[in-house]
Amino acid sequence: MVLRILDRRLLRHPTPNFPLTPPAPGRKASPMDKITAALRANRIVRAAMRHCALAGWAPVAQMPLPDSRRPDIIALTDDGSFVAIEVKSSPEDYLSDEKWQVYRDWCDQLYFAVDLDFPREILPEDVGLLVTDRLEVEVIREAPYLRLSPPRRRALLHRFAVLAAGRLAALQDPDAAREVNAALKLE
Repeated sequence: MVLRILDRRLLRHPTPNFPLTPPAPGRKASPMDKITAALRANRIVRAAMRHCALAGWAPVAQMPLPDSRRPDIIALTDDGSFVAIEVKSSPEDYLSDEKWQVYRDWCDQLYFAVDLDFPREILPEDVGLLVTDRLEVEVIREAPYLRLSPPRRRALLHRFAVLAAGRLAALQDPDAAREVNAALKLE
């Protein structure tokens, strides 16, 4: 509950009054550090989503892939290709996560999005890199283009369209969305 309230505050006030830094090396993470890490990740996601929209792409956050993994952002570009963006809020976040490598199989290009304080030298060179500063994004390194197979692209496009349309419908009629979710939970 606290995290949701803070996430909503972050959307209204993108610059919180407390620092968004990970714990010092050797120090155990406190509950406040976890909230801080979540806020930091939220800021990076927001900037990356804005970058996608300004590029004319259609971004969707947390889209479940057929293998049940969820990249932070999948964007459909104006030429019909798919870009996956994986947000990393701290070195610990990157070092503890190996699932991002699977995302290569589900996109034409793969990027990491990090903020200015992230130590970029730990990231692999064969993945694109976006660096955020508040709501601004700089493309530091373009991602290599690895074309999806036509059947995989078709399956991904269908999944993308269904999810995006469902989310739009839920915004239009939140009561119906709750009823559908409740009915699905009963099955």
